[in-house]
Amino acid sequence: MPNGSGRSSSRARVSVDDMAIQRVAEGLRQPLPETLGKGSTLIRVLDEDLSYIETRYRPSRDLAIFSQVDHAEPRLVVTLGVQGASRFTANSGPEVIFREGYSTVTTFASSRGAREYQAAMPVAQLRLSLTRGWLDRHFGTDYCPHLFDRGSVRVVSHRPMSSAARVAAGQLLNDGAPMQFRSLFVHGQALAILAAELECLQPDAPAKGRLSARDVAAAHQARDILLDEFREPPSVEQLARRVGINQFKLKQLFHQLFQTTPYALLLETRMQHAYRMLEATRCHVSVAAYAVGYRHATNFTVAFQKYFGVSPKSVRSKS
Repeated sequence: MPNGSGRSSSRARVSVDDMAIQRVAEGLRQPLPETLGKGSTLIRVLDEDLSYIETRYRPSRDLAIFSQVDHAEPRLVVTLGVQGASRFTANSGPEVIFREGYSTVTTFASSRGAREYQAAMPVAQLRLSLTRGWLDRHFGTDYCPHLFDRGSVRVVSHRPMSSAARVAAGQLLNDGAPMQFRSLFVHGQALAILAAELECLQPDAPAKGRLSARDVAAAHQARDILLDEFREPPSVEQLARRVGINQFKLKQLFHQLFQTTPYALLLETRMQHAYRMLEATRCHVSVAAYAVGYRHATNFTVAFQKYFGVSPKSVRSKS
């Protein structure tokens, strides 16, 4: 995560307006200058009020990218932290940390500040930017009117990413859809993410089975433990004991809050991590297997192929 102790004098600085923009089949691509590292941001306009932004960076130096945005209509942005972290520091307003495994919802009409990245730390983040008009059309004009009561950047929500959003983000980053269907595929996954991540914003949304605050906190704590300790995870019995509830209740809470099970979340986390590792480092399959907690590469290969429909070797050898 970016260091929060202050700005480094050695941090490289660049304005987003000075970065080249390339028109590609998928939309607009803005590469990171070669002197600052590798990666790019891809922008797809899905409709006039909804955009998909995919950023994958590996900066060679601590980096600050400055931007100034003024929208005629307030916008809401859902940011999914798939890998690594970044920090947005506004000229006025709150500092916002975008963390791996978390969904952050912000609103703003105007924004001036810098998004900061740490040297040598890979970052993958997906953003969905939509207007208030888009929300009005899809959810009604009475949906969360309180969200847009300020002009500057406002953090509306910061919470662990939903399982549905995690799956959709993985599908988007590993998009293998044929070119003629890609736009439709991306639009569909974007809507799945928004449906999962915006549900919690309504103040009067029905409670999930009248769960207590303690139950919700325990479920999120258990989920964070699995995400942090996926290489050597506790059993469901151990996990339940650590958060102070029984196994049966833990499984119920996972189903109600995350639409998944502890085992399914663990498998998803391991597989997504292994895919990124194989794709980025071209390491041996046995190395990736061990890195995500499998003692035997054969078991890992079977699980990987069943999960993704392709072998880990094919991901490793992709050009």
